[in-house]
Amino acid sequence: MQDGVPGPLRADDPREISGYALRARVGEGGMGTVYLSHTRGGQPVALKVIRREYAQSAEFRVRFAREVAAARRVSGYHLVPVVDHDTEGTQPWLATQYVPGLPLDAVLGAHGPLPTAAVLQLTGCLAGALDAVHTAGVIHRDIKPGNLLLSASGPWLLDFGIARAADTRTLTTVGRLIGSPKHMSPEHALGRELTTASDVFTLGLLAAEAATGQHPYGRGHGLAVAARIAGTDREPPLLDHHPRPLRQLLRRCLAARPEERPTAREVAELCGQALAGEDGRGLRVFTGWLPDPVAAAVARIETATRPRPSAYTPTYVPTVRDPLAAEWNRRIRRNPLQDR
Repeated sequence: MQDGVPGPLRADDPREISGYALRARVGEGGMGTVYLSHTRGGQPVALKVIRREYAQSAEFRVRFAREVAAARRVSGYHLVPVVDHDTEGTQPWLATQYVPGLPLDAVLGAHGPLPTAAVLQLTGCLAGALDAVHTAGVIHRDIKPGNLLLSASGPWLLDFGIARAADTRTLTTVGRLIGSPKHMSPEHALGRELTTASDVFTLGLLAAEAATGQHPYGRGHGLAVAARIAGTDREPPLLDHHPRPLRQLLRRCLAARPEERPTAREVAELCGQALAGEDGRGLRVFTGWLPDPVAAAVARIETATRPRPSAYTPTYVPTVRDPLAAEWNRRIRRNPLQDR
């Protein structure tokens, strides 16, 4: 994959999963590979196939089933929806609506920090998405630049890989915390009970990085950064170099005490107000919202992944007696992005 454009399949990649013809590689992570496929109607989907070694773990299967259940509990603007899945097969997978865009970490690495208005806009939209997540009784627990896609239609939050119901406590495995050490709240890093305020803290981390290209707790190994986050009540993050419209918001989101942080809905409102004062743009007005180099890269992805209806006919066609038919008709045959 070059500059976000899905790359060709490798010799050892499958060509089909449960009737979905795999067209290209979108990306690869520690737990699996994401492929580009298309529905019967030609709509693109990102199909995440779990590695076989993880599929053999009963504990992992429970976590994966929870990921799917959490993702299906929530819906709203700027949330990438799950449209199909199989958590019980030999090789589990899930399919989400494919959004042609670039992860924030890739954008920062290739193009540098974003303009203040774009940061306010992505933060406000992501906060609105988190409000829907929290309203559904779920904590995302993995807000980080790699889980935010920037597209021509705005920012999109994905990957509920470690999401859990909001009434649960810590999430650990074999004596260690699950999550991204550089993007944890202090209470997460300390193994304490988590609330929705944990997501607001990590949203603040993401916004701070988007604005300067630097983590507000400095450089270093992930665990070293997590240790500094855990001690934020003694050594707060350095925010002096952040643009003025963001600075106060970041300080509130990155408060050491969870109860002192704003809610996700309040963050969205604050971003909307700041954005109006910055350039008069509304939160969901995305014409020209990305810098030209980023917009050009996104346009190349859109062109490369544009469906050709005659080429995308899956082998799976549900019948009236098929128990998956209702789910197919409800989730696959419509375009969730257009429905909003």
